[in-house]
Amino acid sequence: MAGFGVRDLDALQMVPHPAVTLLLEFGTGSPVLDFADGRQLRGSMVAGPGLGSGGAVRVRGENVECVQVRLSPVIARAVLGASPADLDGAVVSLGDLWGRETARICEQLSDVASWQDRFALTDALLARRHEAGPPVDPEVAWAWHRIVGSRGLARVDELAAEVGWSRKRLWSRFRSQLGLPPKRAVKLVRFDHAAHRLVAGEGAAQVAADTGYADQSHLHRDVVEFTGATPATVVAEPFLAVDDIAWPGRGTPAKPHVSRDLRSIADRR
Repeated sequence: MAGFGVRDLDALQMVPHPAVTLLLEFGTGSPVLDFADGRQLRGSMVAGPGLGSGGAVRVRGENVECVQVRLSPVIARAVLGASPADLDGAVVSLGDLWGRETARICEQLSDVASWQDRFALTDALLARRHEAGPPVDPEVAWAWHRIVGSRGLARVDELAAEVGWSRKRLWSRFRSQLGLPPKRAVKLVRFDHAAHRLVAGEGAAQVAADTGYADQSHLHRDVVEFTGATPATVVAEPFLAVDDIAWPGRGTPAKPHVSRDLRSIADRR
């Protein structure tokens, strides 16, 4: 989780990430998501894995204060009280899932004075909901952790064989419980790893060779598919550039929990 205090957030592109995104806003302003089809969504929200694919979502706002949580899809069903598959890749208002509890938690976040207290409050909320919610199948959880641990190099056929399931059964259970099919999960995790290596300044040819792409053109196509931008352009995206500060443990199966206040992402552009 990370805390964002942003004075003037000017239409930043959301870059897809292999996690369920939970946004809890509590400031005087409100984050606004603008979609390519003209739709808008304000306030606290939740989105399935791959939010922003195709460069179709931008976020903006003034005087926005929020806690953003990247939930592993493995625990998201229990925390949300609904399967990520029910989101169908979309973004929904958190109030539609949690009802009045959304307003209560946002009020509590506003009442405490420090980011540390906000993180502790959010962590307690997530832990309580996770404990009460239904777990995913252990085979599905294992397959997800293998995909993440391999940085998107795992093969779906091999994953199915290792858990003793047919490819069809793994696809069905994985999709229904985590919100995306295994092949899409592999592709998204691989893209995420490659994109962050590009942001770190590594050359596209070397990144493509090291991360399982057939060649540099293959990497180029995936980056365009996920972001609507070329590799040379996507390296400057602020939401990627600050990830090593906000979520330095990305790519590991463990639950991320980083207490960090990013005082103004707009200033980092």
